[in-house]
Amino acid sequence: MIKGTTIWLPSYLAGRFGRRASGQPVHILFCIVDHYEPDWGGAGLEEQLARVERWVREYPRSARPHRDHDGRWPRYSFFYPAEAYQPQVMERLAALCREGFGEVEVHLHHDGDTAESLAKKLEQAKADFARHGLLSRDQATGQVRFAFVHGNWALDNARSDGKWCGVNNELEVLSRVGCYADFTLPSAPSQTQTRKINSLYYAQDDPQRPKSHDTGRDVAVGGQGNGALLMIQGPLTLNWHRRKLGCFPRIENGELSAFNPPTPQRADLWIREAIHVQGRPDWVFVKIYTHGAKPANADVVLGRAMEEMWTHLETAYNDGARYQLHYVTARELCNVVKAAERGETGDPGRFRDTGLISPLSRS
Repeated sequence: MIKGTTIWLPSYLAGRFGRRASGQPVHILFCIVDHYEPDWGGAGLEEQLARVERWVREYPRSARPHRDHDGRWPRYSFFYPAEAYQPQVMERLAALCREGFGEVEVHLHHDGDTAESLAKKLEQAKADFARHGLLSRDQATGQVRFAFVHGNWALDNARSDGKWCGVNNELEVLSRVGCYADFTLPSAPSQTQTRKINSLYYAQDDPQRPKSHDTGRDVAVGGQGNGALLMIQGPLTLNWHRRKLGCFPRIENGELSAFNPPTPQRADLWIREAIHVQGRPDWVFVKIYTHGAKPANADVVLGRAMEEMWTHLETAYNDGARYQLHYVTARELCNVVKAAERGETGDPGRFRDTGLISPLSRS
């Protein structure tokens, strides 16, 4: 409970009465970001393929019975580790995505890099992934674009010991090579957690210091990024219904795992944080995460607990009048954020594929 809370608890307490969804209907944009590591635990190629094949076989069966307001089933965002790229594994994952069950983005574990060596790794990842028809293309420039999750949470050299990164200007490097948004946070209880929480914001890189994304400027209707990197945070709060030692609240950081499976009560907490673009409180963004290739976690996110959570969302938050539910990928979520920033109103589902980035496979 105590670990790392001094970083973010003041922001949490200050924001208790400042965040709320308003308007009717409230639109829920629901996104699962999977730090998808088939090589988890040092697995060889055969085991990696078996793990992905399980997803190819079981995820469509789990997702197909469920529908959002737009008639779409839940779609995953698979953030695949670039340093562990295996063409055979990636092609099986790409096949699942081509059937409409998700999209692939860039995950990277790295250590001791410079800006130059990091840029080379990211450019290589873009080339590797694009060979399978994955990633996205900027609708204005044609540049290949990607969303990003940093391995070990150490975005922009955020660890105090400098491990698992080494690059103080990582935000600038990411933006320069085509990253359209970072989806790493929250990382609590890690020391890499930022002071700014439950936010959609732009972080401006300061190459002279690490963890430049500790603060930033909220995305707002009528605003613009001005070269800063868009940060998409998931919910971070306290869960008083799931207590430690029967007394202290546990940290609720939106992780789905064998230890912390999805429940209707947790889903209510995520939505209650009402993460939104300033000036558009009726569009609520919920970004949760998992490590779904890990076998114990796969048992959960491909199993009954997940299906019960989908059912709860579709029952409690999709009546058409008070709430409308929209399942989105990371790319689609980003497009909707930018639509809100432009001042768009009404049904956000219309903006999944407009205004910023399109799937590379369709361009």
